[in-house]
Amino acid sequence: MTTTKRMRIGMVCYPTFGGSGVVATELGLALAKKGHSVHFITYQQPVRLNTFDPNIFYHEVHVPTYPLFDFPPYETALASAMVNVITHYNLDLLHVHYAIPHAAAAFMAKQILKKEGKDIPVITTLHGTDITLVGKDKTYAPVVTFSINESDAITAVSTNLRMETYKHFKIEKEIEVIANFVDVERFCRIGIDAFRKVIAPNNEKILMHASNFRKLKRIPDVVRIFKEVHNHIPCKLLLVGDGPERPAAEELCHELNIQDDVQFVGKQDQMEEILSIADLFLLPSEYESFGLAALEAMAAGVPVITSNAGGLAEININNETGFSAEVGDVKTMGELSLKILQDESLLHRFKLNAIKQAKKFDIHTIIPLYEKLYERIL
Repeated sequence: MTTTKRMRIGMVCYPTFGGSGVVATELGLALAKKGHSVHFITYQQPVRLNTFDPNIFYHEVHVPTYPLFDFPPYETALASAMVNVITHYNLDLLHVHYAIPHAAAAFMAKQILKKEGKDIPVITTLHGTDITLVGKDKTYAPVVTFSINESDAITAVSTNLRMETYKHFKIEKEIEVIANFVDVERFCRIGIDAFRKVIAPNNEKILMHASNFRKLKRIPDVVRIFKEVHNHIPCKLLLVGDGPERPAAEELCHELNIQDDVQFVGKQDQMEEILSIADLFLLPSEYESFGLAALEAMAAGVPVITSNAGGLAEININNETGFSAEVGDVKTMGELSLKILQDESLLHRFKLNAIKQAKKFDIHTIIPLYEKLYERIL
């Protein structure tokens, strides 16, 4: 679809390596390429906002500190920043990613602007733990429910998340599913042989995991799955990202005596380059509303081993793009990993299937869905 109207869009997100921030940033970049003006409003520059585009603007939210406050009032500062940016740049709409605290701050900004005679539409996109974990906390639930219901449009990144939201909150409006997306062309294998030889000098198989290393990601399971594979074939494990579970994971690698074949590479922006050398991607999470990391791996032609929790089954088709198993079933995941890695024809077939499946979620397919939604609420 080609839009004739060029829109001025406020994009509110967390600027971190989490899926919601990545999706919001990639969405904004894609919209800017199509001629829309996109204004990011957050407390620091998003990690993937690393290219210059005349249609991209970044507005930092400053939170002053006073001795009176034990906790700086970010939500209030964010609402004020929204009001200022919307007013000064005459924005057409606000698109907030992750309900807490962005939807609530957007509601406050909307009410302030109404007093000044401007009605700014607000779209809230639900991403996962804002609903399934944090949002269900009784401390936040009433505000989350109210803020979502006050949005002019609501989207969820998977059918599973849509169902979970209706299950746990009294949502009075339609939630539209617009899936997460990936730029398949960008993730097409660039095949850096020299890079691969550094990691696997003897042509060992390379397994990979990427996340924010939170408990939900079950990093010890990743390490134990690798150990199961390591017992049978020469292999290496790359762990991309950082977070609270990293120290325990490093210790577990030493306990299992596999530390020489495990490499923690920290947070990385250029995932397409790292994924280009992987043979298998592991994502045994407790829950994933979607599983963007797995989708990016598949776009790079990497089969995946995942749990069957949440929305993962919507992207990882069992016995086609990889395999899935029950949460915590390390033994089965290890066996299924070996099944793929020890059968070159199966590995090749899964690689091709992974790319084919990823193309269903290509950025050029998904972005027009957001444009249609924007035009509808305007």
